[in-house]
Amino acid sequence: MKIGITFDLRSAYLAMGFSEDETAEFDRDDTIQAIENTLRELGHETERIGHIKELAAALVAGRRWDLVFNIAEGMYGIGREAQVPALLDAYRIPYTFSDPLVMSLTLDKGMTKRVVRDAGVATSDFCVAATVADAARVHFPPPWFVKPVAEGTGKGITPASIVRERATLEARVAELLATYHQPVLIEPYLSGREFTVAILGSGAAARVIGSMEVILLSHAEQGVYSYVNKENCEELVEYRLVRAADDPVAATAEGIALDAWRVLGCRDAGRIDLRCDGENRPQFIEVNPLAGIHPEHSDLPIICSKVGLPYRDLLAAIVDSAAARISP
Repeated sequence: MKIGITFDLRSAYLAMGFSEDETAEFDRDDTIQAIENTLRELGHETERIGHIKELAAALVAGRRWDLVFNIAEGMYGIGREAQVPALLDAYRIPYTFSDPLVMSLTLDKGMTKRVVRDAGVATSDFCVAATVADAARVHFPPPWFVKPVAEGTGKGITPASIVRERATLEARVAELLATYHQPVLIEPYLSGREFTVAILGSGAAARVIGSMEVILLSHAEQGVYSYVNKENCEELVEYRLVRAADDPVAATAEGIALDAWRVLGCRDAGRIDLRCDGENRPQFIEVNPLAGIHPEHSDLPIICSKVGLPYRDLLAAIVDSAAARISP
């Protein structure tokens, strides 16, 4: 197949003057190279397209592809991850990963928790604060965990995200509102084990590839899987493969993850993050339907590597899952 690749390149945005924090979710140059090399190894013809404006220009110029491998995160708006899928839908060009509805919904962690909660999937209580005054409506006791409602890659998450007293809650909410210009999600702080579960496939065909526990080392920022810990994961984090057959808590986490994946309608591949409460009960935290795909640095390929699924096979499975949606 002729496969186009859509992406937001971190180095390009940094060169345009955007900050490290603003570009935290965007892809490294070697990620794009790894995807392109692997797709070519699989026998496909590839074309780098780039971000949404470059995609729009290419479409207007008449360029077309059998499939688009989409990892574009977008820069602006709550629907930024949905913009490329929506544009491709308008031109009836199939693409990898989830559709615009899923991408818009899951970027908003509060709305996502409402949907999975109403479907009976285990998730902790929460409150969304659009203003500082909204923080006073929190109806569950501290400690709280406070983060932007629509960011990824640990943006806005530091040790200060754990708030232990109501007197400091409003100040933390105000800081995040001013920095990220979006509502703030307030949840009970879950003090137990943290898992990330990798899922491959869509709908009834979706399956858990594997799971790993996120273990912060002694010199990491403690208590939170923060931006700093994620960016320096090689030195600060241990990723320990867990097996459902040997670990009942991990088995429960995987069941919750797969239920959430199917309820939300996610496609092809991605990750579900979960954390346990004080009684060792896993709770859905969030879903990443557009998971990082760097072969050594991203959680999804790391899990695949730990369970013996080569990067080449992961990308082949993603393309095969997406290609099933191509109309005959």
